[in-house]
Amino acid sequence: MRTLSDCISKLVKNGYTENFQVTDNGLFSADNDKEYPPEKVHINNFYRFEGASDPDDSSILYAIETNDGVKGTLSDAYGIYADPRVGKFIKEVEDISKVTEKKEPGPQDN
Repeated sequence: MRTLSDCISKLVKNGYTENFQVTDNGLFSADNDKEYPPEKVHINNFYRFEGASDPDDSSILYAIETNDGVKGTLSDAYGIYADPRVGKFIKEVEDISKVTEKKEPGPQDN
């Protein structure tokens, strides 16, 4: 995926509809007014985006599912502008996966 917004749109179509936030108490879901500690969170995937002309435009997007089935996304800046609370929370999450998308075979693969 080329842009952060493209990736978010695809994830929303796949059921990741909650826009999570990190608070001092954990991962917050506004839709159900609930907070989740790191041990109740699984990061199904994450995506890193780098600014083409400005490294300050870098960001990271997490596709998250909680232990009770709430699915959503959490985004943060990458590097100097990153939110320290998000970084601390992510480091405490033990269940992190990275899914690599399969490349479709092209003419060069024949």
